[in-house]
Amino acid sequence: MDSRKIQVCLSPALLPFYDKENTVAVVIDIFRASSSICYGLANGAEAIIPVAEVDECRAYEGRRGCLLAAERNGEVVPGFDFGNSPFSYTADQVKGKTVVLTTTNGTRAIQQCLDASTVAIGSFLNITALVEWLRGQNRHVLLVCAGWKNHASLEDSLFAGAVVARLKTSDSLLDDSAQMAAALFAEAGKDIAGYLHNSAHAQRMRHLDLAKDIAFCLQQDLVSIIPVLRNGRLVGLSTEGEVAMTGIPA
Repeated sequence: MDSRKIQVCLSPALLPFYDKENTVAVVIDIFRASSSICYGLANGAEAIIPVAEVDECRAYEGRRGCLLAAERNGEVVPGFDFGNSPFSYTADQVKGKTVVLTTTNGTRAIQQCLDASTVAIGSFLNITALVEWLRGQNRHVLLVCAGWKNHASLEDSLFAGAVVARLKTSDSLLDDSAQMAAALFAEAGKDIAGYLHNSAHAQRMRHLDLAKDIAFCLQQDLVSIIPVLRNGRLVGLSTEGEVAMTGIPA
């Protein structure tokens, strides 16, 4: 489309101020929900159902083929199958299953984007496939950073900047937040892990002995699937827009 808008929402608290008509909203929660969603669907999960609250997740208890995943403040909520660590979303755990997921930030941000034309999920794990898919969408793009409890986060903002840098053309209309995010990504250069080492959420996760989750979530192009919300369920699309039927190579 001519003059496509590419915007970045640095916090879900700002979402009410964005017009999401004719827009693909890409929800970003690098540490860790969006990364785990991409990995789980690539590993053969039938669908992932994002819900905002723990009680909504618990309501699915006992449903055949459902796994319940709940995370709050970086830790698994007691009584649930797992949280949002990507290491819980391997093929041997999720293949053929529907995962009902609630997290501190990411799934709430998804719920706040339901008025967008399309809701997709972005992570470093699927960045090339995501950008390629976005290029083919005849819609504006809103990159939504889940952040941390309505505060901006460095890792989500930096990833948004990486998408802006790859997606923009001479005709793109970037808002100030998109330009800021792209500048942030340029400043990080090739050492993204080093740049994010002292980010608040990285420090929080290391305190919880989750350093290996950080390293995993910063891998690029591990999968080629694009999670898209359809009827309340995240399913994996290929770059051609068809539902992907195969997982990642063994």
